[in-house]
Amino acid sequence: MLYYAAPMEGITTYIYRRAHARWYGGIDRYFTPFIAGRKLTSREIRDILPENNTGVTLVPQILTNKAADFLAIAEKTAAYGYHTVNLNLGCPSGTVTAKKRGAGFLSDPDTLDAFLYEIYEKCPLKISIKTRLGVADLKEWETLLAIYAKYPLEELIIHTRLLEEFYTGSTHPEAYGQAISALGNTKIPLCYNGDITSPECWQAVLAQLPPKSTSTGRGTDRIMTGRGLLRHPALARELRRMQENSSASQNHDTDSDRMNRDSLQTLRAFHDELLDGYLQIMSGDLPVLFKMKDLWTYMICCFTDHAPVSQHTSSAPESRNTDAVLKHLKKIRKADRVSEYSIAVDNLFREAQFL
Repeated sequence: MLYYAAPMEGITTYIYRRAHARWYGGIDRYFTPFIAGRKLTSREIRDILPENNTGVTLVPQILTNKAADFLAIAEKTAAYGYHTVNLNLGCPSGTVTAKKRGAGFLSDPDTLDAFLYEIYEKCPLKISIKTRLGVADLKEWETLLAIYAKYPLEELIIHTRLLEEFYTGSTHPEAYGQAISALGNTKIPLCYNGDITSPECWQAVLAQLPPKSTSTGRGTDRIMTGRGLLRHPALARELRRMQENSSASQNHDTDSDRMNRDSLQTLRAFHDELLDGYLQIMSGDLPVLFKMKDLWTYMICCFTDHAPVSQHTSSAPESRNTDAVLKHLKKIRKADRVSEYSIAVDNLFREAQFL
């Protein structure tokens, strides 16, 4: 089984990737936040520099609906030694899809087909694709699969939701099974993506997927996790342990198991390396605090399963641990100097209960 880390704009920078690989590991491939312009910015160049990504296997991701732009970006990434790039057809952000990029490109299958024909004909690099199932109707998936089957995809990463479902509601594992059947005679590897937040969650998904085919050898041997990994950085390691355990009765994670493996000390060391890394490359407290506060939207779930999903959400189920954690989170978010932030984080690690 291969484990991938999905990109998150503004969060999964090279600072994050290096720290995660050092303190947690378990990831076979990290993907960069998307690159959208033909002229790479200095920030994008720093993010893909090989010397800034030691210890990780990295795949640059490209977001565009213009073949010429894709080829130009791919050429620039090749200059830094990359052999594979990933096409983003999964981003559901309104600012992206309004321009028919990301998952918005799926609304025009004919244009998408022509675009893929050109980039696969002209690009010297291997190209993988991260896709959604369509825009508004699961019936669109059959059309998209027929298009993907025409090309030598390095890999097809399938987020099992439609564009309009964004990141809410149930996923559609059956659509992944449909892809296994539709692409069974091709050599395109498939990767599952969508709400993999715990080993138990992955077990439940696997139960809904078809078993490995004896005729084609097709099965499910690659998974990508995004928000689940941000919330629990040890998730890939836990998934690997589940895979290694032969008895289902022995692979259920309990809170005490997670405490032992994903220890408070490891999380603190991970956090401190992130903070130090951003302090070294950013000028002033506010940019650094913006990065760290954004990350705490997810990492706070290491302390409570009922944390708000954004700083604009104030309600949460009542519990003593949740209330205490949210008080600490509020102080972290209110800090406007790194010194204040550090005190608030110290108090969280010292006083809050770790899950």
